[in-house]
Amino acid sequence: MATRRSVRGSSPPDEWQPVCRLGELEVDRGATALVHGQALAIFRTDRSVFALGNHDPFSRTSSIARGIVGRRGEVPFVGSPAHGHRFDLRTGQCLDDLHSAVPSYDVKVVDGVVLVGRRKGQHVRPA
Repeated sequence: MATRRSVRGSSPPDEWQPVCRLGELEVDRGATALVHGQALAIFRTDRSVFALGNHDPFSRTSSIARGIVGRRGEVPFVGSPAHGHRFDLRTGQCLDDLHSAVPSYDVKVVDGVVLVGRRKGQHVRPA
């Protein structure tokens, strides 16, 4: 069952935000979290933790967290529950339509706490 957690605050989007304890995430199941004002789908596999945008670009619903987790060779993916499109958990790239992707976010685990950072590909400009 997906968990919903809201992370509040006015922190800049380049800071790490705590989402949950690693033990609260079921392996190969999605959970949802609101981080930096964005609805994210958080996934734990037997090897790592990933964060993607929860919006499915094909069904136009917030449903990625309810998808089925699998592997295609060495590529971990989540299959959209609506149309079955597979998204690479590491990058958000759609494996079935190379013109589509969902945002992916940096994730790390520190002292058993899952932290989500900024969106991958976003670079912080020097002040």
